[in-house]
Amino acid sequence: MNDIITLTVNPVIDKTTTVHGMEPNSKLRCTAPIYFPGGGGINVSRALQNLGGKSIAIYLAGGASGVHMQSLMDVRGIEQKVVSQEGRTRENLSVTDTKRKLQYRFGVPGAFVKENEWKESLRLIETQLNEGDYIVASGKLPPGVPTTYFAQVAAIAHKKKALLILDTKGDELKEAVKAPIFLLKPNLGEFSSLLNKSYIDFTELENLAVRFMATHSCHIMVVSMGAKGALMVFMDQCIFIPAPMVLQKNRIGAGDSMVAGMTLGLVEGLSFLEMVQYGVACGTAATMTSDGELCKRADVDALYAWVKKHTKLGKKTHEKS
Repeated sequence: MNDIITLTVNPVIDKTTTVHGMEPNSKLRCTAPIYFPGGGGINVSRALQNLGGKSIAIYLAGGASGVHMQSLMDVRGIEQKVVSQEGRTRENLSVTDTKRKLQYRFGVPGAFVKENEWKESLRLIETQLNEGDYIVASGKLPPGVPTTYFAQVAAIAHKKKALLILDTKGDELKEAVKAPIFLLKPNLGEFSSLLNKSYIDFTELENLAVRFMATHSCHIMVVSMGAKGALMVFMDQCIFIPAPMVLQKNRIGAGDSMVAGMTLGLVEGLSFLEMVQYGVACGTAATMTSDGELCKRADVDALYAWVKKHTKLGKKTHEKS
C-alpha cells in the first residue's frame, strides 16, 4: 500500500480549557488545560489514526514548545520526520464558556522560518516521496516561507509521480494552483478568493467550478461548505454531497478530518464519489466531538451510511479508472 505523508509548515500546539462565564477585567478560573498537537497536516495525521490509517507527518518545530510537540506526537504513536527550526513552535488557545456555551479561539502567528529551514523541508519531502504515494499539504504558511512553497511541493510530487492533496488559502493557494494538483480542497470562501470574488452565490458555483477546472491542472476539486456539505468537481461533472445535521460541539479540525477521510478513501480504493462522501462524514463527525479530538470512527461509519443514502445523482458520475 502506498504511503500517506502529511506536511505541516506552520504547526501549533492547541491548548484547550473551559471557564464558567467570560467576564472582562476579572480573574477567570479555568479548568486544567488539555494539549493537542495541531496544524493542518498534523491534524490530518491524527484523524487518519482515529480512522485506522497510518501516515508519516513531516513538520517544522523549534524551541521548548517544539520538543513538547514531538512528545505529543510520540504519545500518539504517529511516525514523524521533524525539520528543526530556530523559531519557537506557536501555541494557540481555545476557551469554551460553559455558561453561555460559546467558544473563543485565540490564534497566534508562527515564528519566522529561515530559508535554509524551509528548503530543508523540501529536500526531506523529495527523499520521502515514492511513486504512487499521497502527500497532504495542509494549512497556511508562516512568515519567511515564500508563497510559491506549495507550488514547489507540487513540482516535487509531479516529478516523483506522487499525488498531491492540497488544503490551503490566501496567496499561497493562488500560486499553488498554477502547478499540477491531484486533489484541491478549498472551502467556499477560499474558492471565492481564488476567483477574486467577495462572494459566490450557490446558483453560480457549479459553472464557476467547471470553468476553473477547465483552465487549471487539477484532477479533482472538492469545495467544502461546512454544514451544507460539499461540491465534488471532476472534469465537467459536478455532484453535491449533503452533510447530515448533527449537534455541533466545536469546529476545530473539521476540515482536516474531511481531508483525512478523503485521503484514506483514495488509499483504500473508493471511487471519487465515495471518497468525498466519506470525507463529508469525517468532517461532520469531527464537529460532534469535544475540542481537539477530531473525528471518531464509530460516528463516521454511521454518518457515511447517511451521506451515501441521501446523495442525489443527476448526471453520470466518473469513477476512478
